[in-house]
Amino acid sequence: MQFHPATVQSRATSPLGAVRLAASPQGLVGLWFDGQRHQPTPLLDGPGAWPEVADHSLMQEAAGQLQQFLRSERRAFDLPLDLSGGTTFQQEVWRELLAIGCGATATYGDLSRGLGRPRAVRAVGAAVGRNPISVVVPCHRVLGADGSLTGYAGGLDRKGALLAIEGERPRTLDLLAV
Repeated sequence: MQFHPATVQSRATSPLGAVRLAASPQGLVGLWFDGQRHQPTPLLDGPGAWPEVADHSLMQEAAGQLQQFLRSERRAFDLPLDLSGGTTFQQEVWRELLAIGCGATATYGDLSRGLGRPRAVRAVGAAVGRNPISVVVPCHRVLGADGSLTGYAGGLDRKGALLAIEGERPRTLDLLAV
């Protein structure tokens, strides 16, 4: 992935674990749970990491909206997004994810058909897995063809918890004890 050179980052906490946020001058470019697969670790930690900006207004707003969402006080996010870090195809898939409303789910096949590429299910799955803006771009709402919880870079426990928050799955203490 190629991110804007002026990208900055911050940290936040959530009931589902610590998160890293990143923003470019165009919008939010990342929201990753710590340890999430496909997070850009060299850009988050170490000598080449993006600068940390604790008082960045967009990332503060994103963290606040995430907290509201996780407390079931918000059903949609209202944030400028910068999806330009992905390929053209990935961006198409991520925009398709944005069309899945809170409390609804879709399958990878649904997404590929919605993109007019019914045979690209695996490519769609790979793009969903590389979504850099977890929760806000709702990749957690994508299920396997049989309705099963499959492939979530933040972990299946978190995926189940997010769906439970949205009312899509029964809420249990096990799901929320992440």
